[in-house]
Amino acid sequence: MATKTHTGSASGLVAIDAGGRIPPFEQVRSQIAAQIGAGYLVDGQRLPSVRALADELRLAPGTVAKAYTLLEESGLVQTARGAGTRVVRPAEVPDEVAEAVRALVATARAAGLSADQTAAALREAWPA
Repeated sequence: MATKTHTGSASGLVAIDAGGRIPPFEQVRSQIAAQIGAGYLVDGQRLPSVRALADELRLAPGTVAKAYTLLEESGLVQTARGAGTRVVRPAEVPDEVAEAVRALVATARAAGLSADQTAAALREAWPA
């Protein structure tokens, strides 16, 4: 049986299960996203630099950079040269948009689409 190695950051931001099935970049991304969603990381709060977090977690900088890129693509953080990577408060979703999304989910499920397929269809329909 393999032993699991847990590596945590000095800031307590992320803990990596090195022996787990989830890739390290996804562990970083999901834990930071969860902390933003729960309100533990707040709007404007600066995250550690890619290099600093990578050093703390004993990961390659590219691994942390990939997680930060995915967080930025999902609108949870914003990176600016000289200002670092900062948490962005999730936008309030108007009731009518939330209702339309629920209808989209119901229609997509009835059509047998997965969440990923539905998200891809939404991205395709969104004007560039």
